Amino acid sequence: MKPRRHLLQAALLLACGLIPALSQAQAAYPNRSIRFIVPYSAGGLPDTVARVYAQRLGEKLGQSVVVENRPGANGVVAAQALATAPKDGYTFLVTDGSMFSINPAIYKNLGYDYKRDFMPVALAARAPLYLAVNSSVPARTLQEFIALAKAKPGTLNYGSSGVGSTHHLTMEAMKVALGLQFTHVPFRGSGQSVPALVGGQVDVLFSALPSLAGFVTAGQVKLIASNAAQRSALEPNVPAIAEIIPGFDFAPIVGVLAATGTPAEAITRISTEIAAVSRMPELVQTLNKAGVEPIGTGPADYNKAVLAENERLTTAIAAAGIKTE
Repeated sequence: MKPRRHLLQAALLLACGLIPALSQAQAAYPNRSIRFIVPYSAGGLPDTVARVYAQRLGEKLGQSVVVENRPGANGVVAAQALATAPKDGYTFLVTDGSMFSINPAIYKNLGYDYKRDFMPVALAARAPLYLAVNSSVPARTLQEFIALAKAKPGTLNYGSSGVGSTHHLTMEAMKVALGLQFTHVPFRGSGQSVPALVGGQVDVLFSALPSLAGFVTAGQVKLIASNAAQRSALEPNVPAIAEIIPGFDFAPIVGVLAATGTPAEAITRISTEIAAVSRMPELVQTLNKAGVEPIGTGPADYNKAVLAENERLTTAIAAAGIKTE
């Protein structure tokens, strides 16, 4: 009996030793680096937000947060990278809402679906676009611009970052809501459209604040409105179009998502930490310089924002007459 009793005692001691170790391992998330996949090249809005948050999250979590750019195929490349990664809470997607609103309405058979393939984690940031007019346009306010457009229907033209871009769809939504007529001149990104505005090739456009700020200071363009639901703290004297068109909100949002099947504990932890770092003065200052407002709300608020944006942009796409490719 003695050998048997000794074995039982040894097993009990071993089990007692393992239980704290297992508990510690389970509580250690994250215990290795986390990956943020961005479906665009470096330098754009989602990439900027991902990198600023990644730095602060890494410091807070005690683990590195690596940003990986996976552009291509209208978000399909990034979606596949997320889908094929282990569902263990160490891989997330950081993207703007167009991946779930504009792309499905324009492109057939994308290969990913927001409700089926993704779990919202956090709404990280919002970046309002500003309605800017060339200095030669005789309108100093949004009301004066609307009056000018109605008095001379079809004579003003507007630039955009391309057909189907948020810049394009925001203007189309405003046109429909106010009964205005403009001629659309699409460009390949703000790097082309903003110089065209400054040079007088187009009269008006929507663009991000950093692209316009220097020209506003130089007196070459005028900011007359933003496309967010309310005035931005970045430009508090510039009215929101929503002050004239109730419910108007086309400001791009950036959020963090996980693949369906990711443990709830991981989603809760990352969401909580994003909320915390979104209030850090250094992060706020860095993003504000890029024309971005940090938000930091959780899965429910992010899901609500995505669904609302999808509805608004789907309506705008129909109004613009864009056909599915």
